[in-house]
Amino acid sequence: MKFADALHARPEPSGIDIACGLKHFAIITYAFDPLRFAGVMPDRFKLDTVGIDGQERALLSVVPFIDVDFTSAVFPFPSFEMGQTNYRIYIIDRETGEKCVWFLGTTLDSWTRLIPHAVWKLPWYGGRVEFDAHADSTGMYGKYSMRTRSQWAPASVELKSKPHLDEIAGFPDRETALVYLTHPLRGFYHRRDGRLGTYHVWHDRLNVHMGHLVTANFGLLDRLGLVRLDEQQNPHSVLLDPLAHFTIYLPPRVIPAAPNNSSKPTPLRGAA
Repeated sequence: MKFADALHARPEPSGIDIACGLKHFAIITYAFDPLRFAGVMPDRFKLDTVGIDGQERALLSVVPFIDVDFTSAVFPFPSFEMGQTNYRIYIIDRETGEKCVWFLGTTLDSWTRLIPHAVWKLPWYGGRVEFDAHADSTGMYGKYSMRTRSQWAPASVELKSKPHLDEIAGFPDRETALVYLTHPLRGFYHRRDGRLGTYHVWHDRLNVHMGHLVTANFGLLDRLGLVRLDEQQNPHSVLLDPLAHFTIYLPPRVIPAAPNNSSKPTPLRGAA
């Protein structure tokens, strides 16, 4: 996989589309047994697995950051700042062949979550987010700490930057790994009413570097049985970018249920 094939010009925003910066952007990825997620998604999707040490593994990323300058991409509008964490699994849309992500859900430290939560039925939940992260002039972190107090997804993580980009397990080269891990632009999820939803984003190539996990405790992953607490201390990879710029295209869409679909997915209990 090459960035030359994955990158494209930014679609012109309109309506209620959002532009924002994602400060202290981290992608903390775990490899796990695909059977732990069996039967959750509609048949339209499949896990985008990789081979690691002779075993097939699915990949799941926890993505914490601070939304800064979160505002309309089209009109003059007040901007907001808030902590956020996304929980996502890498998948393939069988209908299009596109590499996407399946969102388990999001925690957001802002009253503004009530709009997507209530109106669009997004699996977004409240949490009090605290960051203590400091990057030097080169973008390297001597300290990165995030804590979320949340009934739905309590979390804490401590990271540090690495001075070089290591090989990333399961991929033939670094560029393939970075395209896979950093550049899915479309997400799908079970809405809170059980229907299938989707929205998409745009961003340029992210300026990521490798990180090292000091400690992690992601309550949601442990509760769902996807990545146990002891397994969380050994991530597949950690990527860090001090500031990434995204455009979010809204509103999300509801996808009608496929006709004659005999295999009805069962959302993970407690995921949404």
